[in-house]
Amino acid sequence: MNTHPTVTIELVLDRHTTQEVLRAVLHSILFHRLFGTVKPQTFEVLDVTMPGVDDPEMKQLVDDKVEAFWKSIEGGYNKRGQIIVTFSEKRPRKTWFIMGEEEIPWEQWIINAEIRQPTPEKDQRKFQADLAATLTKSLKTMLTHASSERGRSAVPLITNANGISPFPIKITVKVGSVEVG
Repeated sequence: MNTHPTVTIELVLDRHTTQEVLRAVLHSILFHRLFGTVKPQTFEVLDVTMPGVDDPEMKQLVDDKVEAFWKSIEGGYNKRGQIIVTFSEKRPRKTWFIMGEEEIPWEQWIINAEIRQPTPEKDQRKFQADLAATLTKSLKTMLTHASSERGRSAVPLITNANGISPFPIKITVKVGSVEVG
């Protein structure tokens, strides 16, 4: 039973800005959902300033997933994909014979991305203006959710304050229905 909040962000991207936009959106989600000491940074994408996390481990994770998405999109026929960010908490496993912990998701962010290529220059300008508006809307969605009662109540009790995140983070890339990277 899926009881955790799921936030969906829809993006229509062009080939020139795909990686930059995905990097900024992922960093913005992490910025709003990491609860350790975060060193902030900003991303300027199509005249939209988006918050990010200046942490080598998070940067590597985001770069790896964006690269996996890009390679799958570039090399295949499918120009649609998803990047799913799942935040979990570790709980004791509740079975008789297996000891240990299991990860229970408490929130999921789904970025649905489609690559299109506008041709005339006039279409390109409108496309970029629409994408900038979508980024602004995405940022508002992040802020609204993270500060809402539902968004706040989804966060489990923080019992481990070590590191940048007290919770496991998983970023999954799917192109078509196949998980990549």
